[in-house]
Amino acid sequence: MPADLVARSAGFAPVKGMRHLPARRLELDERGAVGDRAWCLVDVHARRVLRTVQHPSLMAVVASVDDGSLALTLPDGSSVDAVPEASGETVTCDYWGRPVELTLTEGPHASLVSRFLGTDVRLAAAPRGGVVFGDPVTLVGTATLGDLAERLGRPVEAARFRCTLVVETDEPYVEDTWLGAERGVGAAHLRVGPPVPRCAVVDHDPDTGEKDLRLLRALVGSRPTNAAGEPVLGVYAACVRPGVVAPT
Repeated sequence: MPADLVARSAGFAPVKGMRHLPARRLELDERGAVGDRAWCLVDVHARRVLRTVQHPSLMAVVASVDDGSLALTLPDGSSVDAVPEASGETVTCDYWGRPVELTLTEGPHASLVSRFLGTDVRLAAAPRGGVVFGDPVTLVGTATLGDLAERLGRPVEAARFRCTLVVETDEPYVEDTWLGAERGVGAAHLRVGPPVPRCAVVDHDPDTGEKDLRLLRALVGSRPTNAAGEPVLGVYAACVRPGVVAPT
């Protein structure tokens, strides 16, 4: 592995589960990418954070932030753009076995998304890293994506894996060997963690949320799996020195 990694693309979603968007400039700190999953959608009655695998149509919703205002745009062009204001209410949800206290907001966002999903949800502000499954940064190599594309006979979008960074590599899946390594990327330093287990989200088009591939099944047949039988692809990482990453 080289002394430093070269980022070829970067991205995140301001609202958990919504479209994974490219970023020209990414600020990383110990809690991950600044702005990543700053908000989430909550089923208040069930005290549950909505997850992408259960609501893949959320990937068709584009969320963007400008000077504190959160804009949401649906596939049909319907949109809202407003600053989410705290309502004074909080809700504690179980998120993968740990309690996360979320601040419910007021504004037009919840009604727009509730109509789109056909179920009542609230927009909530999440603490940094609060609605993240593992380490806050994930990486995948360009050679890995290239190998998958060759096997499937079609391009495989990096956004399908919702990785924070796509880094330049010459060998497919070489990132599997980086566990514990500490390397620079841009002005940041990362400590590489374990592989990322994958679920059925990878079978869905990252722009529409529609199921268009049987990628998960292909990965099960070609990649290592964890104790739950989930195939792994890409790796987690923690930021040990904050800095800005500008993909080239």
